[in-house]
Amino acid sequence: MLVACAPAAHAFTVNIAAATPKAIYLQVGVGTFTGGNYNSGGAPGTNTTINTVSVTVPAAAVGTGAAQAMTTNSASGTSFYDGFAFCNLPSQLYIGGFYRQTGANTGSATATVTATSPVNLTNAGGNTIPFTQISWTSSGNSDTGAQPFPAGTFVGGTQTIGTINRNQWAESCHTFSYANTSFRAAGTYTGRVTYTLSAP
Repeated sequence: MLVACAPAAHAFTVNIAAATPKAIYLQVGVGTFTGGNYNSGGAPGTNTTINTVSVTVPAAAVGTGAAQAMTTNSASGTSFYDGFAFCNLPSQLYIGGFYRQTGANTGSATATVTATSPVNLTNAGGNTIPFTQISWTSSGNSDTGAQPFPAGTFVGGTQTIGTINRNQWAESCHTFSYANTSFRAAGTYTGRVTYTLSAP
């Protein structure tokens, strides 16, 4: 996440067939699939890209309380489930994946997505912005139903972002915002959020 001070639709979930081996897959921003999309036999690959969400706050707006829309540098808003253009770049960041078990009633009923953020974003001068100033809404093109990864605000620690049911693909598009409620010294403030998908 970067903050520079100078200066609704609904969700997509779909059941997938149980298969061996059991597997989990999480994509936040850019991801990798080989052999086509999931619904045509493709398989997830490893992608080490770390995407950025950022905003530059105009000098006249710093600390006014006018929330500032953030944008992402991710080049991927398309679902690897079926190739559908699910998120709108650069205003939205894709988050999705699957939890697949070997049978319909084997393994834990859900896998959990968490996000871990530091307490503050910091700049080179040691100035800080609380990570609680960053929030997001959740949507997705042509969706219906409740979001698997709903709207929220970072807590400056580890928090649950959502869950994926057993033998299910789930995805949302997050639109981030900086609350801008206090005056901050000029500079580029950074902090990294780590997303994790885990299943017992």
